[in-house]
Amino acid sequence: MTIDTQQITGLILAGGRGSRMGSVDKGLQNFRGVPMVLHVIMRLSPQVGALMINANRNLGPYEGFGLPVWPDQLTGFEGPLAGLQTGLSQCDTDYLVTAPCDSPFLPQDLVERLFRALTDNDADLAVAVTEEEGRRQPHPVFCLMKASVLPNLTAFLQLGERKIDKWYRSLKFVEVMFPDETAFRNINTLDELRRFENT
Repeated sequence: MTIDTQQITGLILAGGRGSRMGSVDKGLQNFRGVPMVLHVIMRLSPQVGALMINANRNLGPYEGFGLPVWPDQLTGFEGPLAGLQTGLSQCDTDYLVTAPCDSPFLPQDLVERLFRALTDNDADLAVAVTEEEGRRQPHPVFCLMKASVLPNLTAFLQLGERKIDKWYRSLKFVEVMFPDETAFRNINTLDELRRFENT
């Protein structure tokens, strides 16, 4: 089956506080000479039909990448699910895929593998997992979902819930194994930023 990437919108999650990095905006930190979010844009853009960014501050610099930028509809830095709700509400395609702004190594076949698993299993959402030291490790901010899950997510948030794994486990979901756990490495601290600069 051929994947129609034009029916998939990509959402880069850049709406966090960056508290583990001294409250700086992680996506705008330079990594290998360019802002970290640009690495994510360059890797995700060929895999989707449209791309947008969820950010809650520094909207102007993010808009400088030429993509639509949407702040959370919920105020108060409510976490990735708030960004996901915003992305789904702005999504004009049948599917939405997400990746965080601090993941410059994300797989170049992320969307293809998630989409195939979603359709093969008639699921509502597909989430990336890796195996680390014999243990399955889900990566819930790397997921692809049907845009039709928006009402379910809104209801979940209205209950005061914020945990992304609890939400997706309430749906018909499928976990998709990826062989390289380093592809999902996210950079949370200034020390990691320096350490991975030359790896």
